[in-house]
Amino acid sequence: MTTPVLLPMFSQLLLLFSLMSLSNAAETSDYTTFIECLVKNSSPDDQASVSSIVYSPQNSSFNSVLQAYIKNKRFNTSATPKPAIIVTATKESHVQNTVICAKNMGIQLKIRSGGHDYDGISYVSDTTFIILDLFNIRKIDVNIATETAVVEAGATLGELYYRIWEKSDVHGFPAGVCPTVGVGGHLSGGGYGNMLRKFGLSVDNVIDARIVDVNGKILDRKSMGEDLFWAIRGGGGASFGVILSYTIQLVKVPKITTVFRVMRSLDENATDIVHRYQFVVDKLDDGLFIRMLLQPVSGKVKGQKTIRATFIGMFLGDSSTLKGIMDKGFPELGLKKEDYSEMSWIRSVMWWANFDNTTSLDTLLSRNSDGVNFLKRKSDYVQTPIPKDGLESIWKKMVELGKVGFVLNPYGGKMSEISSSATPFPHRAGNIYKLQYSVNWHEEGAEADKNYMSQIRSLYSFMTPYVSSSPRGAFLNYRDLDIGVSDHGKDSYTEGQVYGEKYFGANFDRLVKVKSAVDPENFFRNEQSIPVKVMQSRRLKK
Repeated sequence: MTTPVLLPMFSQLLLLFSLMSLSNAAETSDYTTFIECLVKNSSPDDQASVSSIVYSPQNSSFNSVLQAYIKNKRFNTSATPKPAIIVTATKESHVQNTVICAKNMGIQLKIRSGGHDYDGISYVSDTTFIILDLFNIRKIDVNIATETAVVEAGATLGELYYRIWEKSDVHGFPAGVCPTVGVGGHLSGGGYGNMLRKFGLSVDNVIDARIVDVNGKILDRKSMGEDLFWAIRGGGGASFGVILSYTIQLVKVPKITTVFRVMRSLDENATDIVHRYQFVVDKLDDGLFIRMLLQPVSGKVKGQKTIRATFIGMFLGDSSTLKGIMDKGFPELGLKKEDYSEMSWIRSVMWWANFDNTTSLDTLLSRNSDGVNFLKRKSDYVQTPIPKDGLESIWKKMVELGKVGFVLNPYGGKMSEISSSATPFPHRAGNIYKLQYSVNWHEEGAEADKNYMSQIRSLYSFMTPYVSSSPRGAFLNYRDLDIGVSDHGKDSYTEGQVYGEKYFGANFDRLVKVKSAVDPENFFRNEQSIPVKVMQSRRLKK
């Protein structure tokens, strides 16, 4: 980090007074102390920009900045705990100084890169906290000659896909299907998408990274070492530092991809089709990905509900080839020639995001999410096909509950070829599909929250006999505080083990070892962060 050049004392005092006056910060001692620290640690150029990147609750723009990247309305209420300070860093030195000052003050630092954080871990806390928001740190440099790209943590997947397409129509990257997801959290938690059976997870295609460590130093792969580099590719970057950027390996995509979306209800033989899906979906051509949605919907008889299965597929190739694969490997779905649509890979990105074929590709650059709801998500892994009578009992339970649905994402292919210890993400061979529980609602108030949260927890409990066990697996990118939390006290390792083994399996203890080495005082912490083995004493603000 650049050694700061101190301004003359009178100029420093003038700058500090103007910053405090602009945001009425004299009312908040944490804010005043934080500003003083930033000024002290900044170069003259950075000192001039502090007033434009730091927000206190007294600032008129505070709420709009806070709410801009909240994607779950459950954490956007008057009762939701708010940060003491938001830092909207625009350069790496802002990140370094924020880490240094938050650490010196003993205040918890929450790191947000996109807000697609199902349980609000990156922007909510019951203790005094600062949000370091990275949405301004989002440069993307695509190099087709080396088939790589450097993408900063605050960029969105949509921006990444667009910038790749600008340079090449035969390159892509295996990551999520929602364009507004932030790269930082997505990649550090594993990252997956509709090309995982061909190319693996996002983290399987990361070749370098830049991170700000607990001392405010910027490290790349060489200087951080292979243990830390391993940890931040699936172990959650926020437990170890602040991810600034990832260097990713691009993948080759064909000129033509083929997609389809078909629905089948129970009276259209959906139970038999869903049952068969489990036996074939992880064994079909590696270039084929078939997601399945299961939802309770209104039936033909008024007042009665049924189950609808929606099959959403993408194949890295043309429709005639795909038709041959489906006719041979999954004829039970009954796809017809007219069900297939051919398009470029970048257009398939738009299609998965529910845009029609006439929508401008510039839409991928939009950072706004339409239709933000109240929501809850949970996850499981299925390793043995659920029998038909089991499916029928699940349908009955879903109809009884009324609102909760499933999203099934198949594995196999590349996922079965990579060792479970290659990255912290352990859920590789042996899993047929990942199961996401999903419920959205629009009603406000505690009663609605209680109702829908109870529904999804009830279905999760009901599914126990059909999913992985010892431990029951979970996916880090689908953050779920129900499966365990830590208060970072004397029992933090034991508490962390509860959720840590669900997310990371046998990789948990290696993550603890890395964490204990790089952040022994546990500064980078959240409700589900990696604990240190032996907590070193340091007073943390409550």
